Amino acid sequence: MIIDGHNDLVLHRWRGEPTQHLDLDAARDAGFAGGFFALYIPSPRVPDPTEIPYAVPLPAPIPHEEAARIAEELFAELCALPVVRATSADDFRDGQVTAIVHMEGAEPIAADLSNLEEWYDRGLRSIGLVWSRSNDFAEGVPFRFPSSPDIGAGLTAAGRELVQACNRLGILVDVSHLNEAGFWEVAGLSDAPLVATHSNAHALCAASRNLLDTQLDAIRDSNGIVGVNFAVTFLREDGSLVPETPISEIVRHIDYLVERMGIDHVAFGSDFDGAVVPEELGGAAGLPKLVAALQAAGYDDAAVAKITHENWLRVLRATWRDARRSRAPSGSAPARRPG
Repeated sequence: MIIDGHNDLVLHRWRGEPTQHLDLDAARDAGFAGGFFALYIPSPRVPDPTEIPYAVPLPAPIPHEEAARIAEELFAELCALPVVRATSADDFRDGQVTAIVHMEGAEPIAADLSNLEEWYDRGLRSIGLVWSRSNDFAEGVPFRFPSSPDIGAGLTAAGRELVQACNRLGILVDVSHLNEAGFWEVAGLSDAPLVATHSNAHALCAASRNLLDTQLDAIRDSNGIVGVNFAVTFLREDGSLVPETPISEIVRHIDYLVERMGIDHVAFGSDFDGAVVPEELGGAAGLPKLVAALQAAGYDDAAVAKITHENWLRVLRATWRDARRSRAPSGSAPARRPG
């Protein structure tokens, strides 16, 4: 069984485009049991970086009303897919594709959170506060290389309220696309495991979207998880857009994260249909190749099971409670950064 931290299949369906990586029948036959299916409100397309260094300008923020309308359409596309929508970790089973309803960027949520519980009742179980561009809740991290993620301010008051409300409801909070200041505020506010659904190690690829060692340590200490992103520009040491990048680059990041965080805190977070991934992998149908590469690198069956699905299931069980109490009151100070 393989559970994955991120895909953008719904966006392609909404646009009427063919999938690049995620034919569901072929994926299921390859052991893909589903994962996080993003509801992403698109901006004008951000150009892929073609030169190093790069600093890609971010699109303008999207008004809540527009985002809410598009989110309804995206959700309808997700509901039309031949998948089971997950509200419990027990919904994942061999032989079926199960979708976690994930909001990549919280623009469809009202700033006063008045529609959050409605979305929860419809099956929303994961929210990324931002997709890189700023919104009512936080600032995202721009796409830059080389660069640290220490760019811009952290959460707004509404963002802090959203984190705590997600804790109470049992909605996973995804720190991918969040800048470093926002990350540390989430770390200080949240009483759930810290989760980066599709991010990599900054020590191996100095893209702003990747996580510093101190961030990895905080995720480990919270009993959280990092889903390794297969995007070649976040894998390669040189940050270049090279489709011929080998699968071994994914394994390189997994190795680093396992050594830094431990085997219990690493998983897959492909970004299928949202990024250029290694041609050698191809797409979800090629996931057995990645499993074979892990085995060839010395990961035994127990370790492979943790990386492919058990770690995700553990974090979902720890997060998806019917009710949670935030340990910190609204507006409390963020956690201090190490050092």
